[in-house]
Amino acid sequence: MATEMGTRTESRRLQERAEGLFPGGVNSPVRAFRAVGGEPPFVARGQGAYLWDADGRRYIDCFGSWGPMILGHAHPAVVEAIARAARDSASFGASTAAEGDLAERVMAVYPGIERLRFVSSGTEATMSALRLARAATGRKRIVKFEGCYHGHADGLLVKAGSGVATLGIPGSAGVPEEIASLTLALPYNDLAAVEAAFAEYAGEIAAVILEPVVGNAGCILPGEGYLAGLRRVTAEQGALLIVDEVMTGFRLAPGGATELYGIDADLITLGKILGGGLPCGAFGGRRRWMDMLAPLGPVYQAGTLSGNPLAMAAGCATLDDLAARRETIYAQLEATTRAMAEGVAQAAREAGLAVTLNRLGSMWTWFFTSGPVTNYDQAARSDVSKFGAFHRGMLERGVWLPPSQFEAAFMSAAHGLAEVDAVVSAARAVFGQFSA
Repeated sequence: MATEMGTRTESRRLQERAEGLFPGGVNSPVRAFRAVGGEPPFVARGQGAYLWDADGRRYIDCFGSWGPMILGHAHPAVVEAIARAARDSASFGASTAAEGDLAERVMAVYPGIERLRFVSSGTEATMSALRLARAATGRKRIVKFEGCYHGHADGLLVKAGSGVATLGIPGSAGVPEEIASLTLALPYNDLAAVEAAFAEYAGEIAAVILEPVVGNAGCILPGEGYLAGLRRVTAEQGALLIVDEVMTGFRLAPGGATELYGIDADLITLGKILGGGLPCGAFGGRRRWMDMLAPLGPVYQAGTLSGNPLAMAAGCATLDDLAARRETIYAQLEATTRAMAEGVAQAAREAGLAVTLNRLGSMWTWFFTSGPVTNYDQAARSDVSKFGAFHRGMLERGVWLPPSQFEAAFMSAAHGLAEVDAVVSAARAVFGQFSA
């Protein structure tokens, strides 16, 4: 792979045009590369494990559209399913059989979801799940965890991860204090803090919502007994446990982190892989809670494009491929991701750099810090300037990482040993410049 990628003439022109059209030139903040520096390439197309920019340069994709592209880009079965559905129209605003088709596939690997509802984004899914939890319990307060991002709904932008952490914003302007005050942001992996919050606000907490494996503060794994402890506390206190699997769903296992850790959730939120790369989310869980939604119950939630037929088709094709290769695909993802992630971490250590690797399955983060990273405070001690230099160096060598120290990276089934070797070789070259 070439070590000099040349100029970005067309990407620069497109960026200049975008800055006259969109705030910051982007439609999602982290795309602006403000946290890592350098010029963001404009993507022209993707195929398998690779992206090509508007100037014709090729990159190994290590962020996978922030998670959805577990099969790789432009997977033939997914492309064909979308095209077939589009020939019948892109939207109806009425019920279709495809909604039930995808729902049955979800419930087959998430037995705790007895009923679900499709929405168009992860933000809608978590926002709706919290509304349902408040109605179910008659309580107002929620518990979330520092560095966990659950979308940009007002009550969830308190000490959130993702772009909020990337840009160093403590919350968001425009969120009324009255709403923010109902959210208790606690340190992740600290069960005692949860127990103390329930003691202080006895009978007031409607739900605990969490990423079972954090991906929006970088990849952070749950400690031994932590998830089971949250289930115990919420059950004892009459609060709902909401497991946000927008990122981890179908990635860590067919049934996501819920299957991997045996979590007994009240409500589960899904997205990303669920729609095969198209805008799609869902929330579901026990029937006793879900039947509180209109038209059966008093909790209103609606969406014109919910259950969009193109997203349903893409989702079915993606989950079908994962199911057909269940015995091999997760083992392949585990092996290639381990080789890539550990290879780069070893190269960093050999160069005398402090790098902590957190990984589970096909999601990982290289934190530029020494010592363990088990919560957001520890992640925030990372040397973001070094990460920025690492990101720029890798991009120039044809490897596109998430443009933030505080976002998990992702592998797809289209990545193989050639891509692993190329990424590790590129990292060695970058780290060699660090120590030169």
